Amino acid sequence: MLFLRALFPFAFAILLSQWPETDATKQIEALSRIYKEKLHTNSIDRRHFNASHQSHVVRILSQKGMRENDRIAKLPGQPPVRFKQYGGYVTVNQTAGRAFYYYFAEAQRAHHKSLPLLLWLNGGPGCSSLAYGAMQELGPFRVHSDGKTLYKNPFSWNHAANLLFLESPAGVGFSYSNTTADFRSGGDAKTAADNYAFLVNWLERFPEYKGRDFYISGESYAGHYVPQLAHTILYHNKKAGKTIINLKGIIIGNAVINDETDTIGMYEYFGSHALVSDEITKQIMRYCDFSANATTQPHQCNQAAEQVDKNINVIDIYNIYAPLCWNPNLTLTPKKASVSHMDPCSDYYVYAYLNRPQVQKALHANVTNMSYDWEPCSDVIKKWTDSAATVLPLLQEIMANGLRVWIFSGDTDGRVPVTSTKNSINILKLPIETAWHPWFLDREVGGYTQVYKGNLTFATVRGAGHQVPSFQPARALSLIMHFLDGTQLPNSSRF
Repeated sequence: MLFLRALFPFAFAILLSQWPETDATKQIEALSRIYKEKLHTNSIDRRHFNASHQSHVVRILSQKGMRENDRIAKLPGQPPVRFKQYGGYVTVNQTAGRAFYYYFAEAQRAHHKSLPLLLWLNGGPGCSSLAYGAMQELGPFRVHSDGKTLYKNPFSWNHAANLLFLESPAGVGFSYSNTTADFRSGGDAKTAADNYAFLVNWLERFPEYKGRDFYISGESYAGHYVPQLAHTILYHNKKAGKTIINLKGIIIGNAVINDETDTIGMYEYFGSHALVSDEITKQIMRYCDFSANATTQPHQCNQAAEQVDKNINVIDIYNIYAPLCWNPNLTLTPKKASVSHMDPCSDYYVYAYLNRPQVQKALHANVTNMSYDWEPCSDVIKKWTDSAATVLPLLQEIMANGLRVWIFSGDTDGRVPVTSTKNSINILKLPIETAWHPWFLDREVGGYTQVYKGNLTFATVRGAGHQVPSFQPARALSLIMHFLDGTQLPNSSRF
């Protein structure tokens, strides 16, 4: 989940401070202080990604006995499954006492030993991959409306890979630090360095994955996290003169990758999808300064932004056609649930479930007895000190190293919409290898795709919002299977 108040430096304070109270209310409140800091100061570093943390030596700690201690026998209210699951902590900085929480679900197939390892990161910055990726999107379970029991997700991505979910940075979800300064400020560079330290030590705990094909996936502000981590892996592999982590590719959905074009595309989407008038769209485009250096806006821009706010604050901007959550209360018995029809109140069910003491015990989580509730998005991290204005140079580097890069976009998301992603990709000026065309699943159009020379694929997912696997789970599973297999999406309804 991403709340883009955090991302754009221009002062659309009116538009962004009166956000609608949808199912995302808890997360918006959790990060409000971070966003206010970004909106009302110019202190955040928005230059290209600074890799200074990567020169630090990563300390490999003993992982003896920790794997079996992390084994989850069964989660409360969980239906029976045939795959193994683990949860626990990996120390990323021993001096600071900084440790990240992970949840790992082995692949469901009998031949899981040959399937790749796939890391999933949610964005924010400051939102939990356990809350969203694992429990509401691509993980093996969803939470019932009683907040106590789980049901299976038949479209879980552990049909295609061994799934690793990470809560990062420190202060997100169950991840913690014994150094309070770690909660005063977070940032892209520190997160990338810590995520790399996590991976190296996690692979010591699970050594059978050391040589396994490894992919990084994520959505939203993970459009920063994913390529930055990939860059860090490439750096350390080259520095060591060997393959420490066998990275093969990255895939990011509805991803923040270039602030200026991402923002322009957002307003283009509002106008082209009848959320605002043509006149307001023209006024925004004429008077608003979308550059990273803009700190104030003319009256005409703010006036138009206020009108945009009035029009969009009554819908869920993360899926402009989805219903809102009108009754967040838990039910005594589970409501009839369907993975194919996302419950707009799911956030509340997950919040209740992951704050149950018996659930935390089963997950081997909250070992420090946090003084605050587990939250889907952090209200512990106070500032975000560096946020690259663009990650396009990193994408170019990743492709230049022969790695697979896919970017996908749920086409009903208004927050990081398809128009934003197309605008940002166009900056790369890549030659087209396979022209824009529909792709199919079960004889229906699953979306549209275009393949570029240089190993970049862009795909839309039809009828999906910001969290693609939540709204179109079957299409999302098909997408990830083709990505991992290195095959193009089906261009015929016969498939």
